[in-house]
Amino acid sequence: MRRMISAGGAIILLGLGVGTATAMAQPPPPPIPYGPVPPPRYEAVPPPRTGYYWEPGHWHWDGYRYVWLGGNYVGGPPRRGHYVPGRWRWNGVRYIWVPAHWG
Repeated sequence: MRRMISAGGAIILLGLGVGTATAMAQPPPPPIPYGPVPPPRYEAVPPPRTGYYWEPGHWHWDGYRYVWLGGNYVGGPPRRGHYVPGRWRWNGVRYIWVPAHWG
């Protein structure tokens, strides 16, 4: 009887995970598919246009490398809006482009 109790206790302990502790290492994070964004390029801004705002150029990832997209004028704000320039943002895994918009 005593032997049956010890075997039953061992089965219960194994079922609870006692005595079967194994180290579970986390896999390394995946490599970032591309490096950080290069610094912005200098652009000569053309003369202003009435009712438009200058949106500076920015780098764009085309799947292989960064390419520069030149700046351009964008239409004026809607009522009660302010211009929020586009920017690169790190989301914890990779850089993402947040386009310019009216906030």
